[in-house]
Amino acid sequence: MLSYERRAPVVVGGSGIRTDWLGRLGGAGGAGAGFSHESEHDLAAMVSDFLESGGGAAETWYSSDGYDSGFSDLADDILVYKCSVDQYESDLLSVVHSLILSMSETNCQLGNLEICNTSCVRFSLVKLLQSSGYNAAVCSAKWQSFGKLPGGEHEFIDVINHRGKGCPERYIIDIDFRSHFEIARAVKPYNLLLNSLPAIYVGSDIKLKQILRTMVEAAKFSLKQNSMPLPPWRSVAYLEAKWDCTSQRGSGLYEKSSDQTWSPSHQHCIGLLKRLKFSIQTDIQESRKHRIVCGIGVGSNLFESV
Repeated sequence: MLSYERRAPVVVGGSGIRTDWLGRLGGAGGAGAGFSHESEHDLAAMVSDFLESGGGAAETWYSSDGYDSGFSDLADDILVYKCSVDQYESDLLSVVHSLILSMSETNCQLGNLEICNTSCVRFSLVKLLQSSGYNAAVCSAKWQSFGKLPGGEHEFIDVINHRGKGCPERYIIDIDFRSHFEIARAVKPYNLLLNSLPAIYVGSDIKLKQILRTMVEAAKFSLKQNSMPLPPWRSVAYLEAKWDCTSQRGSGLYEKSSDQTWSPSHQHCIGLLKRLKFSIQTDIQESRKHRIVCGIGVGSNLFESV
């Protein structure tokens, strides 16, 4: 288990933002976040009502003096999570990257889907993972609205790792990960933190929940700068529902339908596949830096030289 120490702000630029942690995040994820084509019932109406009503009074969550140190601590948390990788997760991530880079536009026509909404990329990736010997499946999470929490649904991939006689471990794969954390009028430090996340998440349920909580805290920091409260569809409860462990898991091999014809809806898949390939190349370059960082320990003074 990695350990690290919180550091007080040491270098402050003209904007009052620490330049050390901004520097180590600034090169990550230049492609930006893509749009997530998931179904969220009545979400558009809820967004409109939320903005028109002001969403309630904004919380006095932190002072301006805590702006710099708050984002820096959250950036360190994300780096710790990225360094905490077991061998199976590392191997699975490499396989996922290789398989996506091998995919072509013809993979974006898998299954007889009238409305694709990027499902073809997930189905194709699962088929390739299954062919490579992995117990992989597309999972569908769906939840009803409750109080201020809107209902919705989300598709993702999970892989079950059966380790001998031990309890099987579940690994989550989300191919459009950053899009889940996009917020309105985000400040620059938040965008840098967002782009430091992997474009494709591969990891355990526990690590996923840790990242979700960290990004919600960061969203609160960012929104507070614009006197905006956290909307319910960016809350921890809403985000955790997307990857709920009780979600419906598909079974069997996914085959391409013989009577499938190309549809304009597949354009979403093609666009996502292109963005993923670009993001993977960027993430591979960034991973070299992270290996150095993880080797010396998060929070080291050598961070600024990486």
